[in-house]
Amino acid sequence: MEFSSNENSSLPLTKFESMLKTNNVLFFDSEEFENIIHHYLNQGKMSLAKKAIKLGLDQHPTSTNLKLFKVEVYVFENKLVQADTLLNELYLLEPQNDEIYIQKANILSKKDEHFQAIDVLKQALELTDDVVDLYSLIGMEYLFLDQFEDAKIYFMKCLEEDIEDYSALYNIIYCFDFLDQNKEAIEYLNLFLDNNPYCEVAWHQLGKQYYTLKDYKKSLAAYDFAIISDDTFVGAYLEKGKVLEKLKRFEEAIEYYSITLKLDDPTSFALLRIGNCYEKLRKDDLAVQYYYKTVHEDPLLDKGWIAITRFYNRKKNYQKALYYINKAINIDPDNVVYWKLYSQINLRMNLYEEAERGFKKTLELGNYEINTWISRGDLLIKLGEPEAAIFNFEQASEFYPENAELEYRLAGLYFSLNENDKGTFHLKNGLNYNAEYIFIIDELFPEVSNKTQVKNVLKTRP
Repeated sequence: MEFSSNENSSLPLTKFESMLKTNNVLFFDSEEFENIIHHYLNQGKMSLAKKAIKLGLDQHPTSTNLKLFKVEVYVFENKLVQADTLLNELYLLEPQNDEIYIQKANILSKKDEHFQAIDVLKQALELTDDVVDLYSLIGMEYLFLDQFEDAKIYFMKCLEEDIEDYSALYNIIYCFDFLDQNKEAIEYLNLFLDNNPYCEVAWHQLGKQYYTLKDYKKSLAAYDFAIISDDTFVGAYLEKGKVLEKLKRFEEAIEYYSITLKLDDPTSFALLRIGNCYEKLRKDDLAVQYYYKTVHEDPLLDKGWIAITRFYNRKKNYQKALYYINKAINIDPDNVVYWKLYSQINLRMNLYEEAERGFKKTLELGNYEINTWISRGDLLIKLGEPEAAIFNFEQASEFYPENAELEYRLAGLYFSLNENDKGTFHLKNGLNYNAEYIFIIDELFPEVSNKTQVKNVLKTRP
């Protein structure tokens, strides 16, 4: 229970805090202590909650509810042994207290003993009429176990008890989505809407299901009903904009995205989508304005920086593209996509050393795509660093064994360094894996093509 602004209801809290300042010990009944502790726990003021629990138990040493608060704090602090010990004592005193079972299940869940937690929660169901929270807790335990069918059943029970439990509704749809049961989700939502025709959350979720199935007409209709049910529902406008964008109805998409900017604080997502729509409409000035607004609104949104960089890249304005990707890298130097774009732009500007540095950084950040290895290696060849190129391609071979493109490059490099045995080994590998890629030798190592060893290998191939 939270304290209202009513003077009488807030009096125990004021009295308690005054007591802490003066060190005078005042008396509170156990229910007042419960309300004070509950307030502090809701506010996240753990030290004050602990003080209230201690003082409460000093004055009411037999209060089960105050001891349950102590258990709750123990669990929060991961002191599970102390929590379990105290709970066992309370169970002996009040074996029919459902809250004891709930806290016991909480401890079991913390220990990843989810099946046991479910069993305990099911026992608690027999002891209370307030079943909604228990259904939800059981559903969450099944989610921890990735048992989505069972989780779905219990979240559905929540919704049967409380038709406005939207948290349960979201969890039900999450289960449907994870199980790829879009049609079943649509059937369930339609049944739910038969009884709750003005539930904007259900319409919104229905629209998303139709969108996943690419039934854009029905998706639009669902979002329209969501907006009719609540004309301030920002999510419905955003999702409708996405559908209109998919249908290439860019002017209408802009209209719906723009509504969200008036209903709430501007979101970087809406600004970015508006920019994209304007670019599709070839209104470049407006597009870039909205890309600027996107990165200004949320400098940490990588999609904004990527959009503005790619915009200038497409326009072949590489200086500006490089300027913006450098700004992005300064904000988030560990973003792989930024470094790939950085490398590509520098490559187009013939800044080979910078491009190679970018590809190297991309690999260091764990992006092991074959094209990244090849692009970096080819740049090292161009920069006259054959040993570094060999090391790069050999590393790549660990991730991509039996790759002809890598083998021909290694062959060419070893032959160019007059390490003919190694060159022959890799050339034969390349021919075995894919003979059609032999042109790599001619393109990257023209001086190697005329070597006697190379010609001999080519003569003996099947």
